[in-house]
Amino acid sequence: MEENDAGLNESELGTKEYWVEHYKTEVENFKEYGDVGEIWFGNSTLRDVIKWFQSNSKVNHDEPIIDLGCGNGMTLINLAKLGYTNLTGVDYSQEAIDLASSIMDGHQLSGIKYQVADLISDNDVTTLGVFKAVFDKGTYDAISLSPNDALTKRDAYRNNVCKLLMESGLFVITSCNWTENELKHFFSNLSFVATIPSSKQFEFGGKVGSTTSTLVPSIDWSHTPASDPLQV
Repeated sequence: MEENDAGLNESELGTKEYWVEHYKTEVENFKEYGDVGEIWFGNSTLRDVIKWFQSNSKVNHDEPIIDLGCGNGMTLINLAKLGYTNLTGVDYSQEAIDLASSIMDGHQLSGIKYQVADLISDNDVTTLGVFKAVFDKGTYDAISLSPNDALTKRDAYRNNVCKLLMESGLFVITSCNWTENELKHFFSNLSFVATIPSSKQFEFGGKVGSTTSTLVPSIDWSHTPASDPLQV
């Protein structure tokens, strides 16, 4: 594989076509077997993140929360079970949204809404509103693996994350392709507040590692990082 402009190997995991086909299969598996599909980075990591969020975030149960690249929606399912009632999941794959909606219906939960949105698109993001907490579990990783102008897409994603955050809102990002220091550097227009520890290792896009970081915004657009590869 060739290295893209983000310094990572290009991968089909960075293409919309891959995820459309992936979730087509997941939808069929759910219909036939009731299988909700893969939980990215595993159940233990999801539990770690949700436990930290519930104990430390001070986000009220009725405040708006969004999951970026929600996939099968299990992050929001877990939050809904804990009593959070203002939940939004977005994904650029209609098939992922179909799967997440079917799983939600099966759990008979309310308080979650799903919609298709491309997180690189300014037009799509402006329709979403603003949120007290923004979750990303592997979405930034996938964008970073894009074979087509990954750095520009990463810059657009960072800018759009900031647009989605309320003042003092939390950006909860789980990555295995970027280290804690690399995430701090790229999202340096946000104030880093915590690391959620995880002892488990993951492989994603050919890299092995584990990084779970929580960032809180203190936006200063005059200090927005330049559009160049990471130097850490």
